Amino acid sequence: MNTPADDSNFSQAELDKFGALANRWWDPHGPQKALHALNPARLGYVAERTPLRDARVLDVGCGAGLLSEALAGAGAQVTALDLAPELIKIARLHRLETGVSVDYRLQSVESLAQEMPGQFDAVTCMEMLEHVPDPGSVIEACATLLKPGGRLFVSTLNRTPAAFALAIVGAEYVAQLLPKGTHQYRDFIKPSELGAWLRGAGLQLEDVSGLMYEPWRNAARVIGRTDVNYLACARKPE
Repeated sequence: MNTPADDSNFSQAELDKFGALANRWWDPHGPQKALHALNPARLGYVAERTPLRDARVLDVGCGAGLLSEALAGAGAQVTALDLAPELIKIARLHRLETGVSVDYRLQSVESLAQEMPGQFDAVTCMEMLEHVPDPGSVIEACATLLKPGGRLFVSTLNRTPAAFALAIVGAEYVAQLLPKGTHQYRDFIKPSELGAWLRGAGLQLEDVSGLMYEPWRNAARVIGRTDVNYLACARKPE
């Protein structure tokens, strides 16, 4: 099993930032409150587009396991990766509490792609691409890990004035829904950029949808507008 020292496509500052939140990751009223609210919408988006019962699913950038456990609860056989040791530790501890079966690994997606090419029915990579130096490398590795006909699911933030206003100024500084410094505007990703990486990895883009967080009801829903948060689904040809 690899450790962060074995790979280069990560930012230690980003790992430290999220690792510091590990102990409260599963607190629905804590620093990851918004992530808890996004989780049902993310799961629903995936479940509508790929059968999860007995499917082999990989969750890349799993954090402390919010989506990983939800996928496993829907019947998937889940492998989950992160490069923050604190987060993997908390994920494994929470797994013991819930009894949900998830294979948590402190490993990069690039190294797993060398070990297990073509092994997964679906790969999820949520709220992670905007935090790595080379998002295209992650997409390439995810494509390698998919079986022919498998699907990759991504969520990220669009690089628009609306996203800056809502995801950074609003969420981090005004409403304080997220810790300050969670996001850097320069790292947000336009759908056209994501689409180019997907095509370069040999994947076919099937859908791009918006993901809207509604703080007044602490919930999220999938919408048509993609100018702030958005989800994408791409398929590996047979």
